[in-house]
Amino acid sequence: MASRWTVLIFCEGFGAFLATLNSGFASITMDNRYADLVKAAEEAMKNSYSPYSKIRVGAALLTKDGRVFTGCNVENASYGLSMCAERVAVFKAVSEGFRDFQAIAVASDSVNPSPCGACRQVLSEFSPDMDVIYGGKVHKLRELLPDGFRLGRWKWPLRSRK
Repeated sequence: MASRWTVLIFCEGFGAFLATLNSGFASITMDNRYADLVKAAEEAMKNSYSPYSKIRVGAALLTKDGRVFTGCNVENASYGLSMCAERVAVFKAVSEGFRDFQAIAVASDSVNPSPCGACRQVLSEFSPDMDVIYGGKVHKLRELLPDGFRLGRWKWPLRSRK
């Protein structure tokens, strides 16, 4: 008969995790802090329009005052015109007047949905210290994009030194 234990593990910055040990193998699940947000991202993924890549992605963006905006990836035959789920969610929120975000969850049924560089930059424009949840882990956006672009870093217009 296989042995089974459940252990609560606390990880600073990530919250609590339940680890279930089955005959020496561990499986770790994220705490409930963002469980509803992850579910909203999974639900949004169902609306994906991805006939070319066949990769469905959903995102759920949590504002600091508790509202959730969802998005899904929308592909186009002209690939450059496609839009990632994360940016769809951000643009929906911004179009409704929201600018301060706490977290975004990203879900996919076929890949580990790490946000692309463009999505990281768009998120960083508004909330560089927000949480980004994907692959069952919580990440800090500042760690995923440590030196995001900011116009205010330089004096404009830029002039060459001669």
